[in-house]
Amino acid sequence: MSISRRVFLQNAGLYAVGFMGLKALLDNPLGAALAASSSNGGAAGFGPIRIDPRGVLNLPEGFRYTVFSRTGEEMDDGLLVPGAHDGMAAFPGPDGRVLLVRNHELESAWTDRSPYGADRARFDRVDAAKIYDRGHGRLPCIGGTTTLVFDPRAQRLEKHFLSLAGTQRNCAGGATPWGTWVTCEEVNADPEPDAEQPHGYNFEVTPSATPGLVEPVPLKAMGRFRHEAIAVDPRSGVVYQTEDLGDGLLYRFIPDTPGKLAAGGRLQALALRDRAGADTRNWPDAGGPRFPVGQPQPARWIDLEDIDNPAGDLRHRGRAAGAAVFARGEGAWWTGEAACFAMTNGGRNTFGQIFRYRPSPHEGTAREDDEPGTIELFAEPNDRELLRNADNLTVAPWGDLILCEDCKDICRLIGVTTAGGFYVLAENTQIGRELAGACFSPDGSTLFVNVQNPGYTLAITGPWDRRRG
Repeated sequence: MSISRRVFLQNAGLYAVGFMGLKALLDNPLGAALAASSSNGGAAGFGPIRIDPRGVLNLPEGFRYTVFSRTGEEMDDGLLVPGAHDGMAAFPGPDGRVLLVRNHELESAWTDRSPYGADRARFDRVDAAKIYDRGHGRLPCIGGTTTLVFDPRAQRLEKHFLSLAGTQRNCAGGATPWGTWVTCEEVNADPEPDAEQPHGYNFEVTPSATPGLVEPVPLKAMGRFRHEAIAVDPRSGVVYQTEDLGDGLLYRFIPDTPGKLAAGGRLQALALRDRAGADTRNWPDAGGPRFPVGQPQPARWIDLEDIDNPAGDLRHRGRAAGAAVFARGEGAWWTGEAACFAMTNGGRNTFGQIFRYRPSPHEGTAREDDEPGTIELFAEPNDRELLRNADNLTVAPWGDLILCEDCKDICRLIGVTTAGGFYVLAENTQIGRELAGACFSPDGSTLFVNVQNPGYTLAITGPWDRRRG
């Protein structure tokens, strides 16, 4: 079960950046303890944050940003930029361009942020066969993805267009080592009375610089639940999935054919080998032993049945079988030898946790019981100055984790260094504006991030080699 080395290396600029630096943090047993207690105090990261005179984004000295693709702007396909910008990844495009595939976490009733306009006047411009759920023409689903063509040398948007249509609440997702974007519907059951199709699935989008919609194929074998994000192990093709619920699970999808997600496979839920039904959230009223920081726990995986059940009870059935529970699984990213996950409101003070799963050398095979994979809590700060509810995450070219915050205060981009310290990389200037979709260009020169409300994308450049600590 291995994806060809050639295919993986073709996408190395996207998928492998920063692996060795982060490995130093993940392999260091002190890293978790440091991350749980240290504050940079200006000694790590890129220095103090400066107030932005334009009132958009505060950054360290020497950094700058470009704003583009705002909600409501007309795109190159004649549609409007949808609102609620969310998860995103960057892929290499032609002539040094970057292809950004971006999610839109929209429900069909939110017509003020629709790509078709509030009155659906532009709906007929789209090929009906390429819309997953037309809502009987009355209330079409308006989630999905847009694709953006960006020139990193000129720091300029060249083109943007709708690339997946008719899905619902596309929140996060993940890039694959074969160069596609898997977008996830954050839906627990059929969301709308006018829905023509079932929802709660993943869909795959192939990046392209040419405007057009992909075929909307639901990846039903990956399960029907409140999906959030995915991370793929390029060595095995196994896909790890998070679930955005306070009693969610961590899932594993073992494809029948690595790299061919639509061809079927097995869905499983993570459990602790030595503790059935473990509660990893560490909430004060959860009861039972606390989940330890910095101590890898051997894992086992539970087969799940009836995975396309519209009742939305997959997690309950998994928990009854012994699966571990997590506190709102959100961002996921593959880091070279492990998958990292953000749990938005885990921890004693509900400010968030970061987990990592290191697969077995025999992942997904009959031999993995001999040398099981491990799940580890390596950061639980319990300090809102360090972390305020991590959401999407990515890995920087220099090896740090970069976390997007989603909170009711000022949302920030937070770095976690390879030495285990936290630092602020950027901060919004207005309260409650969720940051999402952080990702670096394949050449590492530009950090892209979305501001979900009112909906726009930022490209950030600066002296990335200046990081201290």
